[in-house]
Amino acid sequence: MQTTHFFKLMTIGAAAIIFSSCAKTNTQGKLIPKEAAIVIQLDGKSLSSKLPWDEIKQNPLFQEMNGDSSLPATLKSLLDNPDNAGIDSHADLMLFVIKDSMGGYIGFEGKVKDESIFKTFNKQITENGAESEKDGVQFISKSPVCVGWTKEKFVYVFDVPQLSQMDELTKRMMRDSIDVRSRSARDIGATCKAVFVLKESNSLAKDEKFTQLMKETGDIHFWMNSEELGKGGSSATALAMVNLDKFYKGNITTATLDFDKGKMLVKAKTYASEEMVKLFKKYSGGKINEDMIRRMPGKDVVAIMALNFKPEAIRELIKMTGLDGLINLGVEKIGFSMDDFIKANKGDIFFGLSDLVMKPDTTTYKFKEQEENISISEKPGFNFIFSASIGDKESFNKLLNAGKKIGREQYSDSSKVPVSFSSNGTYFALSNNKQNVDQYLGTAGTDFDFISKISGESFGGYLNIQTLLKSFGNLATKDSSAKIAYDASLKMWDNILWKGGNYSEDGIQQTIEINLVDKTTNSLKQLNQYAAKLSELYKEQRRKQKEEIMAFQDFESSNEVQPTVPAKSK
Repeated sequence: MQTTHFFKLMTIGAAAIIFSSCAKTNTQGKLIPKEAAIVIQLDGKSLSSKLPWDEIKQNPLFQEMNGDSSLPATLKSLLDNPDNAGIDSHADLMLFVIKDSMGGYIGFEGKVKDESIFKTFNKQITENGAESEKDGVQFISKSPVCVGWTKEKFVYVFDVPQLSQMDELTKRMMRDSIDVRSRSARDIGATCKAVFVLKESNSLAKDEKFTQLMKETGDIHFWMNSEELGKGGSSATALAMVNLDKFYKGNITTATLDFDKGKMLVKAKTYASEEMVKLFKKYSGGKINEDMIRRMPGKDVVAIMALNFKPEAIRELIKMTGLDGLINLGVEKIGFSMDDFIKANKGDIFFGLSDLVMKPDTTTYKFKEQEENISISEKPGFNFIFSASIGDKESFNKLLNAGKKIGREQYSDSSKVPVSFSSNGTYFALSNNKQNVDQYLGTAGTDFDFISKISGESFGGYLNIQTLLKSFGNLATKDSSAKIAYDASLKMWDNILWKGGNYSEDGIQQTIEINLVDKTTNSLKQLNQYAAKLSELYKEQRRKQKEEIMAFQDFESSNEVQPTVPAKSK
């Protein structure tokens, strides 16, 4: 009897261990190296139910691409129906990016629906690339791509040596002498084969953060490892030199995107290094100040952003960088210390933009002895307000006096200072006009309907896309093409709500809600319809450009000076 009881306990214990282990692993990451900088998962079943392929095929831009006579028949067959490639388009599709010493590579994987069709498709697309087989996995390789597959799974691997030059983008903007031609010594076939023999411990299958992401509901799942993404770049080396590597080491962002009815919903979580986690745990949990939002002056609010933080966290952040001595020296030169800055702040920040309109702006100019010319253009006019809650008043006055000193140094005439500011003992306010400052610091307030949707956490934001678009309405009516795009956008976009910042479940949570005007149709279907309208506009613009080019060429031909043939001498 005791033996039977013992075996029952052993069985229950073993089952508990197995289930606990399974809860921390996932199947989606088995063929993805743990060093992946970016991973995107597409839920094929959910996406195809919200936007069938037949609807995508009705998009004018899609039809134009599919109608291109130079497009190979193999690709046309794929565009007609992705299943014609032998893949299961209703299953999950995964894309991952790896950065390494040779630049990097991109992987694309999914489920095989018909092995024979899949093989035929890839032989055609690679123009009879080199075939091989290893441990039951078939491969077709032709640089820069290799595809491997079993009866159930396929993985494409694309060599991307240009990834090593990501850190050079800013340099290329300043000079054009950098050679961006791809040079790679990568054995793409060996790289693809290595993916299929990945040990689970070297994949994302055992990563608890990735497992948690895969459990979240969403049409699209996103993973970004900032440390891996910046690997090998000069910026990463520079950050490490000044002790700023703590801000990106272990920094991973995960997110899901849902295409709901009338809105797109993004839920994101950011993980950080051990030092940053300690800081978040110690100082998170605050809520934005709703009273500061209600005081927002102006008739038409375009955008607001509110933030709550613990001022003491600033001191610890600066100490982590090792730059505290240098920063203290700098601020003391203008009349206050870091302690003053921290004590002066109560930890609430607010910024708002309102009443955006386009106004005629007249510019007069004259060249040498020519007559005076007047140019009239549209210039945006708006009101803004910046405010902060006041902590220690004596420390705050030191900051205020330092600001006034800087203002006097830049503007000898105080009437030319482009901003106005004041305080009421509770809040400091700064705006582009005195009326806004006085109104903000007064007692009046407005219960905006968006406040309840962004409050409750340490930061919140709101963008009224309708108000933003309508402010440019007069400009859009001056051009027929712009009017089409404007009308389509006005019927599509409503507003954006953003909130988050608190630390929970080992990460910083945030949500972004993009709301559409049509609240009854799923947002993916609406995006396709919106893209269809813009693609019609794009096609029309291309047609006009071609006509203009042809007209110019005809004009040049008709005005071309014919060479004069010299007369023969008698």
